[in-house]
Amino acid sequence: MIFSSGGFRQTLFAAIALLTGVVAAAAGSADSTSVEPVEVSARPIAEFHIGRAGKQFGPFEFVGGLEMTSPTRDFGALSAFRFLKAGGDFIGVADTGFWFFGTVIRDAEKRPSGIQNFRMQQMVDQTGRPIDRKWEVDAEGLAVKDGIATVGFERSHRVAQFKIDSNDMKAPFKPLDFAVPARELRQNRGFETVTHANANGQHEGGLVVVSEKSLDKAGNIYAAIIEGPHKGIFTVKRNGDFDITDGAFLPDGDLLLLERSFSMASGVKMRLRRIYGESVEKGAVADGPVLLEADMGYQIDNMEGLDVWTRGDGALMVSLISDDNHSILQRNLYLEFILHQD
Repeated sequence: MIFSSGGFRQTLFAAIALLTGVVAAAAGSADSTSVEPVEVSARPIAEFHIGRAGKQFGPFEFVGGLEMTSPTRDFGALSAFRFLKAGGDFIGVADTGFWFFGTVIRDAEKRPSGIQNFRMQQMVDQTGRPIDRKWEVDAEGLAVKDGIATVGFERSHRVAQFKIDSNDMKAPFKPLDFAVPARELRQNRGFETVTHANANGQHEGGLVVVSEKSLDKAGNIYAAIIEGPHKGIFTVKRNGDFDITDGAFLPDGDLLLLERSFSMASGVKMRLRRIYGESVEKGAVADGPVLLEADMGYQIDNMEGLDVWTRGDGALMVSLISDDNHSILQRNLYLEFILHQD
């Protein structure tokens, strides 16, 4: 929630919009569910720390970013995404009940320079009709594997699988048992993280889900391994006043979590935390160190989506997106970092 102009008043109103979830409803077409092209303009972001040229932030090296805008009213509320082609083609979900697709394009230095071929499609029910009730399609988490998209929804809590067809996304073909008792999931604090574990690790590529802020009696965050040989509930240690908004497994088996915090005094903050892979286990309380924290002095907003991928030169990449809540005081951002492991 960084602004090029304005002041505390704008910051306050934007923060209130984020806190209360007051959004301008993205009303989709009631008679069409086709994939529609969307014009997206992208302004490159060269500095992560505003006004400073440094690129290194702990183990993260800032590569570049984009501020995305569009005249199309349905554009925005981007809550999760995954690359279908490393660093290029992507699929995502908006929490207003839309799929989106596109391609990140790059300059000669491998920095993101724009977005091409952006498209959106409203989610549909089993009859193929668009779903206009937001509480039914509040999509927050996304995992992709073998042509299947697995989506986590909150409010109407569920995890469901869809066949990926960038030209025509259908209704889900399979609901999944998410293990955590539904009564333990808070209405607007459900599964924000849906990710596949490492194929060669202890969970053999199985799905792992982590809630945003559904807490057990000890104040830890509900999560579960819902596929693989060691299925079961675990929790993530809540660290400070941050809530979990997405996550993905790193090549070494650790889980990288994206977290967000809000207060009236300091506005929005973003954090990346590395959860030790061995603590992602049935009955365990998973925990690990904070790798990066950024406040409103950095190019951040309501950071909600994360993906981990490997660049052609072998660099381990971390990409983030923000959800603007369809507020004119917030921004849709794409940020990209190299995660140095040594």
